[in-house]
Amino acid sequence: MSTTQTQNDIVEDFKVLEEDFEMTLNYLMEIGEKMDDYDEELKSDDNLVKGCQSKVWLSHELKGGKIFFSGDSNTSITKGLLSLLIKVFSGQTPEDILNTKLYFINKTGLCRFIGTQRSNGLEAMENKFKIIALSNK
Repeated sequence: MSTTQTQNDIVEDFKVLEEDFEMTLNYLMEIGEKMDDYDEELKSDDNLVKGCQSKVWLSHELKGGKIFFSGDSNTSITKGLLSLLIKVFSGQTPEDILNTKLYFINKTGLCRFIGTQRSNGLEAMENKFKIIALSNK
């Protein structure tokens, strides 16, 4: 599935909740809780995303020309956002990742939960995905 299709699916999933701030927030945190367990050994400085107020770890594996991501965060909202980013970018080629413009944050209304600090962190996470893609191109 392309990054565009995945983002459109995410927008559809959130559409039902767009008027309810609390339910949207709870759903975002629930998405984060459903992430696969992240190996404690991977919680190293090498995998730490710099620029996030929360602790965020992101690692990857290259298989068949596609990059597969895993990650974790120490806060629920950030972990939910990370989970959505992983959903968009994982299983894509480096070129597709580099060419992806993220729009689901605004279209889902998730931007309501992203203040200045979290906005910087979100940008740092997106940049980390793209740096990994660039280094595996």
